[in-house]
Amino acid sequence: MKTTPITKADLERSVIAVPPLARHGDLSLNKEANRLLIRHLEGGGVRSLMYGGNANFYHLPLSEYADIVDFLADAAGHDTWVLPSVGPDYGRMMDQARILKTRSFPTAMLLPITFPKTEEGLLAGIRRFTDALGKPAVMYIKSDNYIKAEHLGELRAEGRIASVKYAVVRENPAVDPYLEALIKYVGADIIVSGIGERPVIVHWRDFGITGFTSGSICVAPLGSMELLSLLKQGRYADAEALRARYIPLEDCRDEINPIRVLHDAVTLSGIAPMGPMLPFVTGLNNVERQRVEPVARKLLACDLELAEKLAA
Repeated sequence: MKTTPITKADLERSVIAVPPLARHGDLSLNKEANRLLIRHLEGGGVRSLMYGGNANFYHLPLSEYADIVDFLADAAGHDTWVLPSVGPDYGRMMDQARILKTRSFPTAMLLPITFPKTEEGLLAGIRRFTDALGKPAVMYIKSDNYIKAEHLGELRAEGRIASVKYAVVRENPAVDPYLEALIKYVGADIIVSGIGERPVIVHWRDFGITGFTSGSICVAPLGSMELLSLLKQGRYADAEALRARYIPLEDCRDEINPIRVLHDAVTLSGIAPMGPMLPFVTGLNNVERQRVEPVARKLLACDLELAEKLAA
């Protein structure tokens, strides 16, 4: 696992994969399946792994936390950046800070809290957490005006924010006053597009933000990494064509459930058996599986075809 502090170069060198977490039928961690998925991602060039919502860290028992983050650090390659999540509640976040303080992870991502919270309370919690961790944190924003832009700018000025995963869904991602405000007060250099392939071209080209996260990359890592390369080259027409391969699976995720679809898509594509999900979340039903399986398999097939093309 790569342990150096986060830089802009880290955010740009790889798409940040946000994988699910594999478990056995008794809900114990399936280490072999998780290693298979990590090797699949690294084989496609991925060097950044973020374990958060798709890995259901929201419901991860604190009693499992240390063992799981230690496993992930050990399972990743020496040049792969691994980012665990904490929270979303304050008590769990502070207990996790004590665990992470003794590990070499470069940072952790703050899962967003919805209720109960106040603006002043959120700021106080972030300050206390980063003091306890001794490092800046990644801010995960997935709802409009989750935190005032000027307040987040103050946290960055205090050295408490390593990056921002911006995941507010817009009908038209090109129209986003909140993102504009965040760029004004925080800076585009640490903001990452956090909603997968669908809005990333607009976020990159029109807003100038840095890198992107992806769940569908767990099925097709090579294509997602190639998409990042095309964005860096300013080849937006080619990027649009490549991104189109991901939209059918992204449609399934948006219309059914992003976490549940991704979890089972990894299994249905044949990459690794992810098993059941931790309560209070369940896997896909039979009708949903019948819809997702051909989409996931086609996306993986496209990635294999791209591998042959790039190797030729």
